[in-house]
Amino acid sequence: MRPSRRVGQSRGDRGFLNRPLARTEENISVTSYHLDHLQHLETEAIHIMREVAGEFERPALLFSGGKDSICLLRLAEKAFRPSDLPTPLLNVDTGHHFPELNEFRDRRAKELNGKLIVRKVEDAIANGTVQPAPGEISRNRLQIPVLLAAIEEFRFDCCIGGARRDEEKARAKERFFSYRDSFGQWDPKNQRPEIWNLYNGRLNPGENMRVFPLSNWTEMDVWEYIRREKLEVPSIYFSHKRQCVRRNGQWLPVNSLVPPKPREEIRDLVVRVRTIGDIISTGCVESPATTVDDIIAEIAAARVTERGSRADDKSSEAAMEDRKKAGYF
Repeated sequence: MRPSRRVGQSRGDRGFLNRPLARTEENISVTSYHLDHLQHLETEAIHIMREVAGEFERPALLFSGGKDSICLLRLAEKAFRPSDLPTPLLNVDTGHHFPELNEFRDRRAKELNGKLIVRKVEDAIANGTVQPAPGEISRNRLQIPVLLAAIEEFRFDCCIGGARRDEEKARAKERFFSYRDSFGQWDPKNQRPEIWNLYNGRLNPGENMRVFPLSNWTEMDVWEYIRREKLEVPSIYFSHKRQCVRRNGQWLPVNSLVPPKPREEIRDLVVRVRTIGDIISTGCVESPATTVDDIIAEIAAARVTERGSRADDKSSEAAMEDRKKAGYF
């Protein structure tokens, strides 16, 4: 059966209507609203940062100069620019930091015209606020009262941190909004549900919240974001020559704080760090990686987590959880 013609349609018009449309720029320039993996993580983190700005009166952003806090700063820029950042930058300096890290921290805060607040463990020891135990070298434990004192001094009701769930099993228990009681302590059994991306930021006087916008990120995501955003990171993340000693299954940098033991052999190695803590507890990994692309390829093939090179996490099975319950970041 022959197809019928429409009213006013000639025989020639019928053939024209059956021909496909010509491919023009107007036909193919269709806006895509699909978010790739990094874009989804970015929008989630920006949303959480804006929630913090809307719900809390005196928030602060914990900035050490490490790769996670570098990403937090870029996310804060995207969340609040062209306005000034609504949060000061807070750092607890143990006195055992890598010099490259502190230099980068100060310079980056100045570039962003941000208010940087640094509280030092050395000062707390001098004025008697904290007291190291006999023979205690690590200052990880001593950071806790210094951080809590800074929160009380500036009346911060929220601290934004760069912790991620993939880092360590205690951090895997964290919510985006991590409630801390009036003593600054964390109870994993007393946290608030976060259904449908709704966050409860209500606090009683003296309580505070720790917020982790990067909770769903992985180490790979962080480095891919650094590559995409062309972010500068401290030089110790890339391979460099450093004197190291082998101790407890990892390469520790030689320094005056923990000198080599009599039978330990000092080796000149080409190494880098995957995660940065105190210089006395941060293990180095042998690596030829000199670019961000090299690091991403290295992480893709790695079979050890980044915090596997942190000596402070190996003091016990629950080392991180015990510190968090006492008020750690």
